[in-house]
Amino acid sequence: MLFIASDHAGIKIKQVATKYCKEHNIDFKDLGVHVSDSVDYSDMAEAVCQEMLKDIENSRGILICGSGIGMSIAANRHRAIRAALCFDPYMAAVARKHNNANVLCLGERVIGAGVAEAVIEVFLNETFEGGRHAIRVEKLTNTKD
Repeated sequence: MLFIASDHAGIKIKQVATKYCKEHNIDFKDLGVHVSDSVDYSDMAEAVCQEMLKDIENSRGILICGSGIGMSIAANRHRAIRAALCFDPYMAAVARKHNNANVLCLGERVIGAGVAEAVIEVFLNETFEGGRHAIRVEKLTNTKD
C-alpha cells in the first residue's frame, strides 16, 4: 500500500501524486491534508510512517512539504523508514535502486508539477538492486541509537 500526505505547503504536489496513482491503478491512501490551513509537517510524516510500520515490507510513502526537508527528517526518525528527498528522476532512481528508499519526500516550492510527476513515476517503478547495496542498507537498519 502507498500512503500519501502533505502539509499545507504541499497540497498541489500531493494532488499530482494522487492523480498519478488513480491514472495508473495504484492502491493508495491519502492521509491529508485537504485544506490549506497550517499543519505541522511532523504530524503528517508521523501519520504516514505509523501506517507503513504496520506492514513495512509492503508499504511505501510519499510526503510533500514546502522544501521536503522537514518531512525527510521527520520520517527518518523511524528505524525501518528510509526516506529520500528527491528533486529529479535520477535521484529517485538511485534512492530506490541503491538505498531501497521506501518514502519519497518532495518539496513543492522546489520542483514543479511536471518534474514531481516524473520523480513519482520513477520512485514507484524502480526496484532495489540488492547485492552490495543490501549490505549497506542492512548497516543502516542496524545502527545504534
